[in-house]
Amino acid sequence: MKILVIRFSSIGDIILTSPVLRCLKQQLPGAEVHFLTKEVFRDLVAHSPYVDRVHVLKDGLGQVVRKLKAERFDQVIDLHHNARTFRVKLALGRPSKSFAKLNFEKWLLVNFKKDRLPKVHIVDRYMGTVAHLGVKNDGKGLDLFIPPEKEVDLSTLPATHRNGYIALCIGAGHFTKRLPQHKLIALAQKLQGPLVIIGGPEDRAVGRAICDAVGARAFDATGKYDLLGSASLIKQAASVIAHDSGAMHVASAFRKPLVSVWGNTVPAFGMGPYMPEHPERAYISEVKGLDCRPCSKIGFDQCPRGHFRCMEKQDLDAIAARVNAK
Repeated sequence: MKILVIRFSSIGDIILTSPVLRCLKQQLPGAEVHFLTKEVFRDLVAHSPYVDRVHVLKDGLGQVVRKLKAERFDQVIDLHHNARTFRVKLALGRPSKSFAKLNFEKWLLVNFKKDRLPKVHIVDRYMGTVAHLGVKNDGKGLDLFIPPEKEVDLSTLPATHRNGYIALCIGAGHFTKRLPQHKLIALAQKLQGPLVIIGGPEDRAVGRAICDAVGARAFDATGKYDLLGSASLIKQAASVIAHDSGAMHVASAFRKPLVSVWGNTVPAFGMGPYMPEHPERAYISEVKGLDCRPCSKIGFDQCPRGHFRCMEKQDLDAIAARVNAK
């Protein structure tokens, strides 16, 4: 059976599809699993032993759809479920199953604080799209595969950081998902031992500010590594602190002791840390009891109410104590 799995973005969402890929490959004898995603996220699945071929979306759908038609898939599994994936499924004309996004239930929670969402992790909802094939969740958690040439050699880090460090992942897709700079600095000052500050090029200014405040025990890795390089630094960390972001799911894939810090979003959306074999390794830090939270299912460029209590009132002492105890 030849199967196409579709998920265009983003980092965390694609990593969360990994149990579907593994279970398809392992539970369906002779299955050939293909994956369609954006070119920028190709590396997240390209090295998986459970993916036979990766197809990438570049400028438009036309070229990639022509190539997909030639594959003559038996099944299409749509884990993104938007207008573009509808066009792909329509063009291919093959049997398909689509992931239920539950947008109305999320809207109720955001706008009226009425929680009608199922108490089910998104991984299990993804798995529901392949249940008709007899495929079940094996309970083994997330996967992310990094080839040896993409691993960061810790000997390239300062000598003080080669025998263990805390990965402080400061990035997230939206401002309201990130601790503000002054809170990140205060948190870094409470953490013990070497730190590696992980983030993209857009996080460089905050990374520098943290390092200036903490000194040499903080190594600034923001913007210095590609996607798998940053993932490798998370993989080799003693413990990880991350926002509700792709870095949180990377840490979960490597079963790292993790503190995930939540601002305007909530774990009730079903996308919290997923480590079914080691749930004790994941700790969620959130400010409960705020009548404004969640204010969005994604995030904003600024707090809609101006006070940003979901991050300003985070218990930094509790976060640091959890990590320092490891």
